[in-house]
Amino acid sequence: MSARRIRVGGAGPYDVVIGTGIAGELPGLVGTAARTVAVIHDGALAEIARPVVTALTEAGYRVAALPVPQGEAAKEADVLVGLWSRFAELGMTRSDAIVGVGGGATTDLAGFAAASWLRGVRSVLVPTTLLGMVDAAVGGKTGINIPEGKNLVGAFHPPGGVLCDLATLAAMPREDYVSGLAEVVKAGFIADPAILDLVEKDPAGAASPSGPHTLELVERAVRVKADVVSADLREAGLREILNYGHTLAHAIEKEEDYRFRHGHAVAIGMVYAAELSALAGRLSEDVVARHRSVLTAAGLPVSYRAGAWPALRAAMAIDKKSRGSTLRFVVLDGLAEPGRLEGPAEELLAAAYERVAR
Repeated sequence: MSARRIRVGGAGPYDVVIGTGIAGELPGLVGTAARTVAVIHDGALAEIARPVVTALTEAGYRVAALPVPQGEAAKEADVLVGLWSRFAELGMTRSDAIVGVGGGATTDLAGFAAASWLRGVRSVLVPTTLLGMVDAAVGGKTGINIPEGKNLVGAFHPPGGVLCDLATLAAMPREDYVSGLAEVVKAGFIADPAILDLVEKDPAGAASPSGPHTLELVERAVRVKADVVSADLREAGLREILNYGHTLAHAIEKEEDYRFRHGHAVAIGMVYAAELSALAGRLSEDVVARHRSVLTAAGLPVSYRAGAWPALRAAMAIDKKSRGSTLRFVVLDGLAEPGRLEGPAEELLAAAYERVAR
């Protein structure tokens, strides 16, 4: 299958390349200026990282493979400091490059390492999970976690390219793959309802990396994010719509000490945002019901613990989308019609949570 390319606009535009068995595309994304390439990879994915290292080595780069802890454990300050030390040992200059191979946590870390080393070097991201492909690796958001919250320390640093090799999805645990579907479904609700149609018609196929619609679902979700990120340059703040469902989701993740799957939290957060939209008189109940039906069909959760609201509300107070003490939510005014709700009444927030509590 030939690779598909989606262009992401900006001061430094780049391509997202999607296909199967496309490691050979990587040197073209790294470019000719680099001499040394540091391949930061999830330590559990050495076999998946090997073709990346081979393709770069055969292209003539001096390649160093740098394994990091699995999952969110990679996004720690001490891991980042360790990478900086390795870059120094390698003598990496501003013309060299960093390649990140792994899920969203690994690509977030690799992107921030690239943003912070010598005030910014080129990065190429190779997401190996569905969540990484359709969300984390596209858009230039990078960061690490601190005890007070997720991604509170980071930078915008657009990559030089993103390589989405669908072959890597076959190695994913089913629950992790299904979790990534939440961000795909999100793209459907905020911009491309055709995604929802595909999931509704064949939920079992959508929940499998070998399903008949995997390429189309990934391509559509990536295109939504690429279009929003590109348009954000003309209408500042537009990319905020990508946070649909994330205000409550980040609070849930903090409450669970980041041991809760991101996609599961986003699924619950979308239902909450839809209920909030309806209670604010901005969204019909049938679209709210469609949130539950699509997400449930895909195997995603739509509710959370009834007694957790006080802790979740406190966590939302320091969310990146708040303005001082004022909370801002991405809501829907209709299918594929995202909007903003600023400073909703506490009674409204609590009532919306009652509708997702179990």
